[in-house]
Amino acid sequence: QVQLVESGGGLVQPGGSLRLSCAASGNIFSINTMGWYCQAPGKQRELVAAITDDSKTNYADSVKDRFTISRDNAKKTVYLQMNSLKPEDTAVYYCNAEISSYSRRRRNYWGQGTQVTVSS
Repeated sequence: QVQLVESGGGLVQPGGSLRLSCAASGNIFSINTMGWYCQAPGKQRELVAAITDDSKTNYADSVKDRFTISRDNAKKTVYLQMNSLKPEDTAVYYCNAEISSYSRRRRNYWGQGTQVTVSS
């Protein structure tokens, strides 16, 4: 049906940077909103950033001025540029997308998650 595949996570020192990527494939007619969520151990999954098909963005207060979300519609890919990383950013990051299939039905999809660890 539809797959979202994340990449770019890893171990980074405080103050460092990472760029996460999420590529969508499968039965896709169009993609509306794409976003990134994080989930730390013992905590609920939370929105980090989202971007609409007309490039409107929103961010969690904790990442404003540090993270930037963008998308490449031709590649069906969303990115999260993460700068000035802090230990509290450590979490599994999940890609999410609202996608219309060729039957014109909208559904939300999740990626498998990619681990981001910020530690010295």
